[in-house]
Amino acid sequence: MSEDPYRWDKRVEAWEEVATSSAFLAIRDRIVELAEPRRDDRVVDLGAGTGLLALALAPRVREVVAVDISERMLERLDDAAAADGLNNVEPLVADLRRLPLEDEYATLVVSNYAFHHLDDPGKELALAEARRILRPGGRLVICDMMFSLSLEPRDRRLVWEKLRGLLRRGPSGVVRIVRNGMRVLAGRWERPATPETWEAMLAARGFEQVRIELLAHEAAAAVARRPAFRSAGARARAVQEASSGS
Repeated sequence: MSEDPYRWDKRVEAWEEVATSSAFLAIRDRIVELAEPRRDDRVVDLGAGTGLLALALAPRVREVVAVDISERMLERLDDAAAADGLNNVEPLVADLRRLPLEDEYATLVVSNYAFHHLDDPGKELALAEARRILRPGGRLVICDMMFSLSLEPRDRRLVWEKLRGLLRRGPSGVVRIVRNGMRVLAGRWERPATPETWEAMLAARGFEQVRIELLAHEAAAAVARRPAFRSAGARARAVQEASSGS
């Protein structure tokens, strides 16, 4: 498994505080609406963290595989699932770019604020894996930061909002701005992609019915489907399973 450059194992409490904010709860609720969960769904949550999205979906679906690179994040998720009486959530420590799941495993793949930690080639690998594990006709809903450090009107507005919010914090906010500036110069800042880039990546990975919905602040949701036809190998497996069952 790949190393975790963000050291999420040491950031569980900090992430829990962010995840339970009103803004993130509203985003979670919109993702659930867009995902349209069904009782027979097998869901994979990519970058599940401590379970903000996975735990909201679990009561509505057959099962949820919660994937994250951080073992401690998933331990917290597992504890929360047990406390809520949920027995259909399976934590899985893994890299989003190399999922240890079989082809066409899931009917629904979701993600919330995980992909901006990957560079564009990493995003494309993770999207290829998402398509591989989705059944034909399966749904994909990914929410993430979707903007860039450009002069486009939306990007300028979002950057200015972030700067203004940090400046309101006083000296600590100024320190944060300086640190973020140094991270950008060093190439260690988060790597959000624009809505247009997401549309292009999803189309290139073979998804259809792609659409982007802009949400609050810098967030946006990408919704897509895997085309509703089976590969030759999948058709052969289906025939074999039908024959063995008869």
